Amino acid sequence: MAEPVGSQYVVARPVYQDILFDEEHEKVHRYHKTFMDHLRVCFSCTPQKAKKIALNLFPIISWLPAYRVKDWILSDIVSGISTGLVAVLQGLAFALLVNIPPGYGLYAAFFPVIIYFFFGTSRHISVGPFPVLSLMVGAAVLRIVPDAETPENGIVENNATQNDSLATQKRVMVAVSVTVLAGIIQLLLGVLRIGFIVMYLSQSLISGFTTAAAIHVVMSQLKFMFQLSVPGHNTPLGIIWILRDVFSQITKTNVADLVTSLIILVIVFVVKELNERYKAKLPAPIPIELIVTVIATALSYVFKFEKRFGVAIVGELDAGFKAPVAPDVGMLQSCLGDGFSIAIVGFAVAFSVAKVYSIKHDYPIDANQELIAFGIGNIVGGSFKGFAASTSLSRSGVQESTGGKTQIAGLLSAVIVMIVILAISHLLEPLQKSVLAALALGNLKGMLMQFKEIGVLWKKDKYDCFIWIVTFLAAILLGLDLGLAAGLGFELLTVIFRAQFPKCTLLASVGRKDIYRNRKDYTDIYEPEGVKIFRCPSPIFFANIDFFKDKLTAAVGFKPLRVLRKRNKALRKIRRMLKKGELQVTPKGFICTVNAVNDSDEELDNNHIEELDQPTDTKDLPIQIDWSSSLPPSITVPSVDIHSLVLDFSAVSFLDVSAMRVLKETLKEFIRIDVDVYIVGAHEGLLDKLERCGFFDDEIKSSMFFLTIHDAVIYIMMKKGISLNQFNIEKEKENKDHFIINTNGGLRNREFMAPPETKF
Repeated sequence: MAEPVGSQYVVARPVYQDILFDEEHEKVHRYHKTFMDHLRVCFSCTPQKAKKIALNLFPIISWLPAYRVKDWILSDIVSGISTGLVAVLQGLAFALLVNIPPGYGLYAAFFPVIIYFFFGTSRHISVGPFPVLSLMVGAAVLRIVPDAETPENGIVENNATQNDSLATQKRVMVAVSVTVLAGIIQLLLGVLRIGFIVMYLSQSLISGFTTAAAIHVVMSQLKFMFQLSVPGHNTPLGIIWILRDVFSQITKTNVADLVTSLIILVIVFVVKELNERYKAKLPAPIPIELIVTVIATALSYVFKFEKRFGVAIVGELDAGFKAPVAPDVGMLQSCLGDGFSIAIVGFAVAFSVAKVYSIKHDYPIDANQELIAFGIGNIVGGSFKGFAASTSLSRSGVQESTGGKTQIAGLLSAVIVMIVILAISHLLEPLQKSVLAALALGNLKGMLMQFKEIGVLWKKDKYDCFIWIVTFLAAILLGLDLGLAAGLGFELLTVIFRAQFPKCTLLASVGRKDIYRNRKDYTDIYEPEGVKIFRCPSPIFFANIDFFKDKLTAAVGFKPLRVLRKRNKALRKIRRMLKKGELQVTPKGFICTVNAVNDSDEELDNNHIEELDQPTDTKDLPIQIDWSSSLPPSITVPSVDIHSLVLDFSAVSFLDVSAMRVLKETLKEFIRIDVDVYIVGAHEGLLDKLERCGFFDDEIKSSMFFLTIHDAVIYIMMKKGISLNQFNIEKEKENKDHFIINTNGGLRNREFMAPPETKF
């Protein structure tokens, strides 16, 4: 066989209807599993299935035996130490967002990491506190245990101190309860294999939400930077009330705290920018958080900032771990919505980061197993008085950029946190809270820079841009929980809007070939006379079937039902005139013998109006009526300039029963006015579904379905006697690059004369 040397081909085959194609080419009978089959497989137990379940539930069994100690251990040690130091500082800083003492942030940076080591599937993310999630937990804490007002004289009595201690304990229990609840929800979603739910949170929605959360984090840390007694406001427009309270107390600012936080913030931003710019040249990012923390703690201790300037410090940090506690059942009911939103957001952020690293380093991750890992981690972490954990973008970046290969690095980072909890936590007691606030804000650079995405999304996809903006504004004004719900609702609304109002088009042959595109986009187009090709690029269902019908009638230029009724009215009028002798039939047509007709349209309409929607019946007339030719002078009928309508269903993924009923009525309306309808490109199984639903009858037949648009157009042209030379208007030039596809699937040069039976 000659090898193809060109880019052109010629295909010779019969025109195929769907039914004829299936008759000629025998289909393979495939057994489709029923619901009972799936249940049987789900509850069956075999050694292979048990092994698979064990490997899925404990991914460590798969990767730990294959761990390359000589190649990876040094990188994991360096990465684990670097990540652990950052985790300690971020745990202390993000605990301020939860409105609980900083020491509890260390528990949130320890227990979830240990659990994820055994159950997680990502090798590079750093599990632990995340500012957005911490703020969401803090919002629930403030709603249930609001801030107490400071007395006007500024003197705090012993009773007030005791009340503060009780309020702190209650806040810790709220954080524990909402964290355990979020973990239970994540665990249930993972066990029920509902990891796909994260797919409903688009990248645009997550970006807008996390950007708004970053703004909330900034607002929540102002009171620590200025050292003001600003109560939290977990209500719609709460961010405005926080700004009001800050500016109303601005004269009470502690200058030492403000100056310290601003200096730390500038240094952190500058060094992080240098780390980003020179990351290819630096062996590891500069641990600026650790450096400024050590310096700030030393200065605060040596110069006694608390006594000299009245700054707020971390204070006493309890050494060792707390005894586990059970969540408060009464609180679970009041924070159910918070728990669900925390579970979804925490998993969505963590899975998004894990997916980036899994693609970069080429290994699989399992969404359902990730839900199980984070669920168990939050349950255990919450029980030991930690708060909700996800993954920090900056901390994961440190773990990956410092050479981390597996979750051994994560385990070593947990060891660093454990050393701090057990042995050296007291060294951090002189640290100013304003320093922790500055460190928390310093980790928001990446999220705040997401504002740039607005311009990019506007150029790429305006729907995604609107999703970003609406989610951002809703989260800013309504709060994180209601904002997330509003953003998700708007996102789903855009999907419905796109499906409900698809961009339907009329197609034409481009270049007189078998390629059909939007007729408005090309100049060299060909449309067979009397043929309209209509394309709907969307599922057709109950919500958009009326829109589909309106677009179809607009495309053809007339309403078939109106034409049908006008024709039936005309037939009534013709029969009445013939009966009264007012109309005569000649070989050339009708001759009206009177000057005026007394019957009004209203009289005709009110007489058996239900018959107007039935097919036209001219059998009793002495002449066959041609609706496109001249009719009696007193009778007018809308003109129909097409004889065939082709519906391209190649992009119609499904058709529901409600839409099917309306579609059937619409097709009948066209057929009853002598417009042949053809449906092309329907996906597999649509004909079977239509047959099951009783779609076909004497008027709607399965023979109207064709494989492609070109099959239907060629069939129409042959049926209507239109010359097929319209597709070959230019004489073909001899070209050795033309090939005929033979029945064996090979390509044959035109100069190669194959036997007739091998061509099709």
